[in-house]
Amino acid sequence: MNVYTPPNYSKEKQYPVLYLLHGIGGDETEWERFATPQHLLDNLIADGKASPMIIVMPNGRAQKHDRPEGNVFRSAPAFAAFEKDLLNDVIPTIESRYSVSAKREHRGIAGLSMGGGQAVNFGFANMDKFAWIGGFSSAPNMKPPSELIEDTDRVRQQMKMIWLSCGRKDNLMSFSQRLHTYLSENEIQHSWNVDSHGHDPTHWRNNLYHFLQVAFRD
Repeated sequence: MNVYTPPNYSKEKQYPVLYLLHGIGGDETEWERFATPQHLLDNLIADGKASPMIIVMPNGRAQKHDRPEGNVFRSAPAFAAFEKDLLNDVIPTIESRYSVSAKREHRGIAGLSMGGGQAVNFGFANMDKFAWIGGFSSAPNMKPPSELIEDTDRVRQQMKMIWLSCGRKDNLMSFSQRLHTYLSENEIQHSWNVDSHGHDPTHWRNNLYHFLQVAFRD
């Protein structure tokens, strides 16, 4: 995993943590290659538009050969298996090595495409761990809304932010749209951002930029 720490990081403070997940063809370096989240957040913090936080960018492909090589679609099951790695290994490692808060209110999860599906699946399945969820043009690995959300009252009461986005030119629009509709019908507050892009880095970078400005803020 790659880990971003904010300017003037201090062990005297406890920081919120965002676990930021890549797509099916990416790895722990994908976000840094096209979105430079470290620069986005440095600038947002300097302008007072974002809370200082730690961003963890892990490899979400839980299999022995974890490089995005060959037919990357065959690794889809490994992305589901990553849930156990995240909960049992990644989060405890971060909390043992960095000065972070272990409260659910200070922990978020977001991702693009396959990672967006992971973020939504893992976030709703572990609301005792996450209070902030971001799915940017989430892939078909995202579970149907009725499987994701068994207790709508609990989601309304405990979830701080649900951010969903997709581009109008994205062939995967129907999956995010389905969840957006379900949340709306059940009066679950969320953000739904649709832009003119497709399934592409510009959409993901823009939505990360917006998401960082609301994460860990009331």
